[in-house]
Amino acid sequence: MFRRTEAVPFAFVAEADEFRSNVTPPPRERLRPGQVVGRTLLGLTVAAGLVGSLVLGMPSLDSTDSPSHRQQSEASDNR
Repeated sequence: MFRRTEAVPFAFVAEADEFRSNVTPPPRERLRPGQVVGRTLLGLTVAAGLVGSLVLGMPSLDSTDSPSHRQQSEASDNR
């Protein structure tokens, strides 16, 4: 196979680990109290929805067969 003999300039990869920027990012803005309350209410709403769907879905996930819930067709009674 053909083999490349010239050097490949990958020095920029080695220098990237040592590079440090002298530019500092701007400070983060403080959240207003209304934003904190809004995010809290949104989180509580999502959590309540998940808990509610779990509570409402648990009876359908129950795998026990109780005789009171067993369905039979009326056609099988006359046989």
